[in-house]
Amino acid sequence: MMLLLTLGSISVRAAEPASVTFSLDFPQSDPEHYTISVQSDGHATYESRGKLSRETDEIDNYQTDFTFSDATRSRIFELAAQAHYFSGKIDSGNKKLAFTGAKKLVYKDGQHDAAAEYNFSSVPAVQQLTALFQSVGATLEFGHRLSYYHRYQKLALDEELKRMEAQTRTGDLAEVQTIKPILQEIYDDSSVMNVVRARALRIMDKANASAPAH
Repeated sequence: MMLLLTLGSISVRAAEPASVTFSLDFPQSDPEHYTISVQSDGHATYESRGKLSRETDEIDNYQTDFTFSDATRSRIFELAAQAHYFSGKIDSGNKKLAFTGAKKLVYKDGQHDAAAEYNFSSVPAVQQLTALFQSVGATLEFGHRLSYYHRYQKLALDEELKRMEAQTRTGDLAEVQTIKPILQEIYDDSSVMNVVRARALRIMDKANASAPAH
């Protein structure tokens, strides 16, 4: 009976959903803190803290739920496995490198529970994960600011979308389809300048064309 109970508890733990969490703390940047946590089914949560615009010193706390594309979700968990689920030291240890933010990766499932902190890692899988999460974070912050500007500062939309379009073109953003709702709202709003609506549409079209298949 004890053996069966033990085996049962092991199988329950093994069946627990896996999650990968990335966080970055970088004072004097915007946002100064953010966290992205993704479950093995692709559902994810983003939280950030920072100033919404240069014109204010007010700190805004933001949280949103979204879903990763299947291809990106799979890539995240493949890279976590390649990085041995962050079970060892992943920081390069090079003190001469510029500080680019205190980063942390956490992996949890029924068999693993590990976390590693770093400024820069020489582990290729960690480098790729860091770049991916930072690109997703940048996308979600664009969505955050666009929602704010659409509601309170419509004249700021053009410059924001111009920057977003440029970064979309250079491949600096990932999972742009996650913020399609706000882009669609802007496009559908007849009170917004036509040039701004056209820019929102181009970004959506490019995101649809390049989005990984679900």
